[in-house]
Amino acid sequence: MTHYCEALFAGFLLIGLTGCAGKPHLPTQEETGSGHGSNVLVEAYKMSVGDEVQVTVWKNPELSVTEPIRPDGKIAIPLIGDVMAAGREPEALAADNREKLSAYVKNPNVTVILLALKGHEFLSRIRVTGSVEENISIPYSQGMTVLDAVLEAGSVDLYADGNRTKVYRRTGEGSEAYDIRLDDIMEEGDMKTNILLVPGDIITVPERRF
Repeated sequence: MTHYCEALFAGFLLIGLTGCAGKPHLPTQEETGSGHGSNVLVEAYKMSVGDEVQVTVWKNPELSVTEPIRPDGKIAIPLIGDVMAAGREPEALAADNREKLSAYVKNPNVTVILLALKGHEFLSRIRVTGSVEENISIPYSQGMTVLDAVLEAGSVDLYADGNRTKVYRRTGEGSEAYDIRLDDIMEEGDMKTNILLVPGDIITVPERRF
């Protein structure tokens, strides 16, 4: 079953990659942030209908709102009215609101935070498959790591070869496979390969080679 899942996901992601000997192949900081709860991923995400958005205007709580993006792609902002949110990055929406609110508030400090990625729920899920207690598909949460996802799957099973774990990820140029030393993470506390996940990542834990 495990080998079937590995082949299935490798084919799905069009991956023709080989593991690196020695030093694990890991994503760069630019790809996943600094590793300390960076919000780079969320800033690059384009919002969609159904996503829950929090718009905060510092020191002006009466102008701050939290609401889902409506079917017409818009949200309502006090003083401004309806603004288009769908298809835009959070920072772009924040900059637009800052500009429009400047007619009413001196130097408004506006931030936009995504509270729930519901519009792209399928694409934003994390999947864990292979030699784990339960193959799962769970919603992505900002700051989620490989270990977080594997623990959600009930941890590895008795047949797992944790140090050959892979994270399969779509990239702008196609796809990548990253080497995860899961045994080192769980048994020795070595977190070097406990990378931040991004929406759509697939974690595959292979069986040991007997």
